[in-house]
Amino acid sequence: MTEAKDPTPKKPEKSQAKLFYRLDEVSRLANLDAGTIEGWEEEFSFLQAGQTGSGKKIFRQRDLEIILRIKELIDRQGFTLAGAKRKIEEEFGLQPASTSFHPDKLKKALWQVRTELQDISRTLEKRPKKV
Repeated sequence: MTEAKDPTPKKPEKSQAKLFYRLDEVSRLANLDAGTIEGWEEEFSFLQAGQTGSGKKIFRQRDLEIILRIKELIDRQGFTLAGAKRKIEEEFGLQPASTSFHPDKLKKALWQVRTELQDISRTLEKRPKKV
């Protein structure tokens, strides 16, 4: 008789915890396909995989915990992606993504910085050079 595979993601015990997990390990531990995890990485700005020297994705322990929590919120509690994002930000003490600036305000601020830098440059050009 074969045992049914438990679909509940397994959180590694502290003694088993590693500093980094490869994408395939996270996929196995969370019982998710790699494409879903990569999609969540794009959706949730606080999930940022690193890369090994050979270009493979690696995740920190905290990233794994967040992925497991996202899965629980969506699968078991019926959260939407937006709702899960807000809940994760609240639970993990993460700051929501910075508010976007209106392009005109950003352009105006950049022009002001440019003008100030040009003034500084002119001031430095006028100073007598030390020999």
